[in-house]
Amino acid sequence: MDILNEVSTAQGPLSSPVGECSRRCLPTDALFAVHNGAMPDLQHQFNDVNPLAERNTRRVVWLTAIMMILEIVAGWLFHSMALLADGWHMSSHVVALGLAAAAYSFARRFAQDQRFAFGTWKIEVLGGYTSALLLVAIAIYMAVESITRLGTPVAIQFDQALGVAVLGLGVNLYSAFLLSRGEHSSQAHMHQHAQMHQHSADDSHHHHSHDLNLRAAYVHVLADAATSLLAIGALLVGKFLGAAWMDPVTGIVGSIVVALWALSLLRSTGKALLDAEMDAPVVAEIRECLRAAPAELELTDLHVWRVGKGKFACALSVCTDASVSAEQVRQWLSVHKELIHLTVEIQRR
Repeated sequence: MDILNEVSTAQGPLSSPVGECSRRCLPTDALFAVHNGAMPDLQHQFNDVNPLAERNTRRVVWLTAIMMILEIVAGWLFHSMALLADGWHMSSHVVALGLAAAAYSFARRFAQDQRFAFGTWKIEVLGGYTSALLLVAIAIYMAVESITRLGTPVAIQFDQALGVAVLGLGVNLYSAFLLSRGEHSSQAHMHQHAQMHQHSADDSHHHHSHDLNLRAAYVHVLADAATSLLAIGALLVGKFLGAAWMDPVTGIVGSIVVALWALSLLRSTGKALLDAEMDAPVVAEIRECLRAAPAELELTDLHVWRVGKGKFACALSVCTDASVSAEQVRQWLSVHKELIHLTVEIQRR
């Protein structure tokens, strides 16, 4: 069986030889550069910048660092192991939140670096994955420390510990508010972008639009808030009912909650890092679109992976006897606005 191939990318159809490809795909002034072994600058940045999220993440880093120092100093002055433990627990969150802020900075810094074939979005995802690993370590530390306290309880100065714990909860809630504003800003920008490219397809075509790096920072802050809330409850019970054992028991419960959040974050970020997206709804929609095409097409190869928040790249190959061009296939798939980088190969029998 003789097979003739025709390839089309998001910039237009490609075919051999190189001279023909350059005339069909590139502007006239780029023709000389192609024939001399060089390529013009290509846009590989597919992710939208979220400056509000980056700015608010940095603010949260400073707020958390200040609260961490306050808790450690207060725990040492009041001889409170509970505050000391929470302060050192918060220090690991400062490191994790700092990683999230650094991920934004590096993604922005290398946004135009041509070495990143599909942009710098995965720097943010890598920051989220690293933060999730730190959350697992934090959960293990909390569990071990709490179990140790069950065997060797320490005297707690409840009034001082309660005051600092309430202040810590307030800082965590305000930090969560700041980070939620960054997430809403990101989603609002994506919604406006979708409206600019409105098509007959409905909103169900926009999948996986969350900022995973921002989500990691948000989970860290929520973990801090949850542990602060549990600590306040345990301190109140210990103060008024004399049940000091509630403090370590609450720590064990908190470690389980943090571990569950961390595992959820590891699954979502790991999936993006490993390009495990072939179960994404957009893949089934691509297959359905090709089955419903006006020409008979046999899908012989399909690869889909994420290159940004709610944005996918796709490379596919179809075999057909019909007089169909790669550009026509691209047009049929254009209803899926989340497909922002598309390569189509036509195999003819």
